[in-house]
This record gives sequence, structure tokens and C-alpha cells, in this order.
Amino acid sequence: MTATDGPSYRRARTAGSQTAVPALVMRGGTSRGLFLDARTLPADPAVRDAVLLAAMGSPDPRQIDGLGGAHPLTSKVGIVSPGSGDVDVEWTFAQLQPDSDVVDTTPNCGNMLAAVLPFAIETGLLVPDGETTTARVLTRNTGAVADITVSTPRGPDGARYVEYAGDARIDGVPGTAAPVRIAFLDTAGSVAGSLLPTGNVRDTVAVPGLGDVEVTLIDNGQPLVIVRAERLGARGDETPAEIDADAGLRDRVERLRLVCGRAMGLGDVTARNYPKMTLVSVPRAGGSIATRSLIPRVAHQSIGVLAAVTVATACVLPGSVAHEVAVVPEVAAPGPVPDGAREVTVSVEHPSGEFSVSLGLDAGDPLAVVGSALLRTARLLMTGEVLVPRAVWDLTTETEPNEEATA
Repeated sequence: MTATDGPSYRRARTAGSQTAVPALVMRGGTSRGLFLDARTLPADPAVRDAVLLAAMGSPDPRQIDGLGGAHPLTSKVGIVSPGSGDVDVEWTFAQLQPDSDVVDTTPNCGNMLAAVLPFAIETGLLVPDGETTTARVLTRNTGAVADITVSTPRGPDGARYVEYAGDARIDGVPGTAAPVRIAFLDTAGSVAGSLLPTGNVRDTVAVPGLGDVEVTLIDNGQPLVIVRAERLGARGDETPAEIDADAGLRDRVERLRLVCGRAMGLGDVTARNYPKMTLVSVPRAGGSIATRSLIPRVAHQSIGVLAAVTVATACVLPGSVAHEVAVVPEVAAPGPVPDGAREVTVSVEHPSGEFSVSLGLDAGDPLAVVGSALLRTARLLMTGEVLVPRAVWDLTTETEPNEEATA
């Protein structure tokens, strides 16, 4: 794999009363969103966010005037730029909501992460030179680093390309596709500062109207509140539609979330998309644990990548809320994990199936998780330009392109 010399992108252009911005629409895991080269976007973060809102059609519940899919899972944006040092690619994840004018660049998204390397290759940011291509990717939101590997065979014209067809299957996505392998190097404390921000594997928090609630507050790539489903009046096997229709349950979840956000040192999270909420119960389909996630106020159709990693981590921490209901697998013989670690695979059940996470455990410290790896898929859905009104971004008022931009 080699990085290209000089600009590998097309600049935005004026198109009548609109501004046309080069963009790709991609599916990453069980999410879908818009991907853009950071250098094509406005340098001013406020103008950039206005462009993203216009491109996705927010705020509007149907996002009828943009490319959003009227759901948080399809209201996502990836902003990609060249890396530096030992990092090949950098990106910023932006979470938009259909009915909000907030662009949140503080959380992670492991599903959209699966499409970052394919985007970099498709746009010429990186040039593959082998049957597989591995790149080190930095998530600027949180500083998390991952090694991502995709298949890049040679086509009839001799050029290598991203292979999207394959036999890998992930629950929550129809059909099969080529695997995208993601190995996280260090995700503990991605937003909350440490794996266990309170220092405890289990906390009891006082919630107005609910009393004392036992939770595990944990961040191994995603700040997460883990709570027994039954404690909030749920079964743990509800469909996402049942959760979304249960206003009482969602109110209890939100009240708990606000209290736990402060307990995790995140302050007032009323307007934040984190911490995410995960209701856990005993497994029902042969996995390790059953989950129902809210992101944070709408039910997830499956579970986020980094939420799955974080739940799996909680499953192997003795004393956690997840550990007490999980069928914890035996730790396997040493596998492809750092020296001195042992590997275990945790199967996280969710509404669309299951998600297997491989964890590297420190043999000498039961509370230390030293690595995680998983498999996702991705696909390029559309390439072209997204158009936003010139009233949002007028190129005629700018003198220089944003070539120095980072994601």
C-alpha cells in the first residue's frame, strides 16, 4: 500500500444556485452514511456542520430534503483525510439526528469505521499493492487506532480494487460480502478516560422515580451504561419497534442515562449521543449474553460495533452487571493476541442476530483487556456529488481550497 502524492480528490464546485461537493455513500457494517474527503469541506467547523446538515436533510424527521434515512443509523457522516507518522488514514465520525440541528463529533462508530479504508482506496487516497491491504486508521474523535484489512485483488486492467463480494455474513445486513477485519489497538477510555470511569465494575446510582439502580459504567470504545433489562421493566427480548413504542421504558432509560452520564464524568449529557444504553439479560439463542441497545433514545436494530466490544468486555469482568447474566466462555489457548495474553470469543446477541467479539485478556490481571478484534463488511453504494444550497456554503466567497484540512 502506498499513499498518493499531491491532491487525490476533486474540489467542490459551484453548480448554479447550489454547491456540489464530491461524496460517496457507503454502508459500513449495519450503518449507512455519507463519506467525504476533509479537504473538500469548508475550513470553518460551523460552516462545515451546516453543509453536513444540509446534505443529510436535518433537522427534519423524514430528512426529505437530503440523503439521510430518517434514522440515526442512516444519519451518519465520515470525514476522511491523509494520515501522518505511522497512521495511514485519519477520520472524524459525525453523528446527525433526523430531527436535530446538532452535528456530534465526540462519539465513535465502529460500523462506519469499516468503510474508511474502502473510501480511501476508492478515492485514491491510498493505492493498494497486494492481494490484501492493511492500513492503520486513527479515529480523531477519540484517538482510537485500529488496523483494518480489506481484500484488494487485481482487475482485468491490472489495477487493484476493493473487493466487496464475498462469503462473510454479519447479522443485520442482508446477503454476504467480503470481510473487513478490524483489530483495535487501544480503545479503553475512548471518551470517559478509562475503562471503568468510576473505578468500579458495578455501581449503584440513585435515579429519580426509580430508586437505586445497579449498573456497570464502562468504556472500551463506547461509553456504555449496562443495566439488567428486568430492572427497568423490560424482558430483554423486545423488538426495536416494541422498545420505540414503549414511552415509559424509554423515559426510564433516559432518566438513568442522565444520572450515569454525570457519574461517568461526562457532565450533562442531555444533548449528547452518549453514553449509549444497553439492557442485558440471559442469552436466548446460544450466545453469551442478550442485549437491547438504545442510541441513546431510539432502539438500535442490532448493536454498534464498539458497543458490542464494550459489552463483551463487561462479560469477562467478574462482578459486572453483564457478567452475572452472561454465559462466559472458557478462555482459549493463546491466540493471535499480544504476548502474555489469552484469547476469548464472546457472542453478543442482539435483535438481528449475534455479534462475535474476540478479546485478548491479560493472563495476570482479570480486569485487563489488552485487545479486541472483529469482522464487519462494507459496500460502496453511490459515488458522485452531494449538492447543498449556496446560501449554506458559497464558494465564490473563498479564495483558497481547504487543502490543509484534517478530519
